[in-house]
Amino acid sequence: MKNVFLSIAVLIGTWLAGSAWAQAPAAAAATVHKADTAWMMVSTMLVMLMVPGLALFYGGLVRSKNLLSVLMQVTMVFSLVAVLWVVYGYSFAFGGEGLIIADASKLFLAGVTTSSLADTFSADAKIPELIFVAFQLTFAGLTTALIVGSFAERIKFSAVMLFSVIWFTFSYIPIAHMVWGSGGYLLGKGALDFAGGTVVHINAAMAGLVGAYLLGKRVGYGRESMAPHNLTLTMLGACLLWVGWFGFNAGSNLESNGGATLAFINTVIATAAAILAWSMGEAFSKGKASLLGAASGAVAGLVGITPACGVVGPMGAIVIGLVAGLVCLWGVNGLKRMLGADDSLDVFGIHGVGGIAGALLTGVFAAPGLGGTGAADFAIGSQLLIQAEGVVITMVWSSVVAFIAYKLVDWTLGLRVSEEAEREGLDISSHGESAYNR
Repeated sequence: MKNVFLSIAVLIGTWLAGSAWAQAPAAAAATVHKADTAWMMVSTMLVMLMVPGLALFYGGLVRSKNLLSVLMQVTMVFSLVAVLWVVYGYSFAFGGEGLIIADASKLFLAGVTTSSLADTFSADAKIPELIFVAFQLTFAGLTTALIVGSFAERIKFSAVMLFSVIWFTFSYIPIAHMVWGSGGYLLGKGALDFAGGTVVHINAAMAGLVGAYLLGKRVGYGRESMAPHNLTLTMLGACLLWVGWFGFNAGSNLESNGGATLAFINTVIATAAAILAWSMGEAFSKGKASLLGAASGAVAGLVGITPACGVVGPMGAIVIGLVAGLVCLWGVNGLKRMLGADDSLDVFGIHGVGGIAGALLTGVFAAPGLGGTGAADFAIGSQLLIQAEGVVITMVWSSVVAFIAYKLVDWTLGLRVSEEAEREGLDISSHGESAYNR
C-alpha cells in the first residue's frame, strides 16, 4: 500500500510540474494598442494636409502664369512616390537590416497584412504595420515634392516626374534607412533625427540646389519682377503646413504618450519663436516686417525643430526656433546671393539651412542638463560630431544622386522648357489651362 501511495504522489508531482500554473509565466505576446493605432491614423491624416499646404505655399510664391504648374507638380510627385513606396520603397527602407538599405523581402508589401505589427518603442503594445507603411509613405512623398520649389517656373513636367523616380529610389530610400531603419549606419552611430531633419529637409534641399544650378536661372531673373503673385495663398499654405506638422513631428513618436506631447508642444513654440525672430530680423534689416517673412519664418521654425522635437525640452525648442528664424532669413538673402543660384522658392535657404541648424542644435539641446531627454552620460561634443557626420553624409549623398539624375533626365527628355513656353507660363504651355480666367 505504501508503494501505491508513493507512485500516486510521484504522478501528481509530475503532473503539477508540467501544468501551466506550475511553470514560470511566459512573456506576453505583443498586441495591437488601439489608442496608439488611432493616434497614428490621425497623424497620417494630419501629414496629408501638408500636401495641399505645400502646394498652396509654393503656388502663392510663383507668378500667376505658373500657379497651376506648381500645384500639379506637387500633387503628381506625391502621388507617384506614394505608389512607388508600396511597390518597393518601404521594403528597401524598412524591410530588414542593413547599413545602407534593407532588402527585397517586402516588395509589393509581401507579408504586410492586417495582422502584422510594426516595431515601436514599446515591447508589448504595437501598431499595425499597415499604418506605419502609410505614415512613412507621407514622408517619402512630401520630401520628394519639396524639391519642386527650387526649379519652379522653368522645368518640363515630364522631367520632374522622371527625376522624382530616380532621386526617390537612390537618395531618399538609402538616407531614410541609414537614419531610421534597422541596422542603418547613422542610426547605429547614434545620430538623432526624430522626424526628418536629414532625411527630409537637408536631403530635399541639396537636390533642389543642384537642380537650380543645372537648370540655370529663369528668363528675366534679376531684370524682371518675379514677386509672389498671391501671398494669401502662401499664408494659407503655411498654416496648413503648421497644422500638418503636428502629425509629422508628434506622430514620429509612434505612440500616444508623453513623448508625443513633448514633440507636440515643441512644434508650437519653436515655430512661434522662429516667426518672431524672422520678423524682427526683417524689421531691423529692411525697416518693415512682412507677411511673406512671417510665413517663411513659420516654415523655418518647423524645419529647425523637426530633428529635435522629441528629444529637447521646451526651452531648447524656443532657442532652436529663434536660431532657425534668423539663419534662414540670412539663407534666403545673403547666402542666396553668395551661391548665385536661382533657387526659385528658397528651398535650400529654408529647408537646407534650417535643417542643418536644427540637426546640429539637436546635439546640444538633447543634453539632460539643458532640458533634453538624453542619457545621464550624454556628451554634447561627441553628439555634435555624430550629428555633423549625418549632415555631411546626407548633403554629399543627395547632391551626387541628384546630379546624376538630372543629367540622365536631360539626356533623355530634356530638363527645361523652351524660352517661348517659359514666357507664356507653364500653366498654358504644359497643362493647357489657366488659374485665373479673365
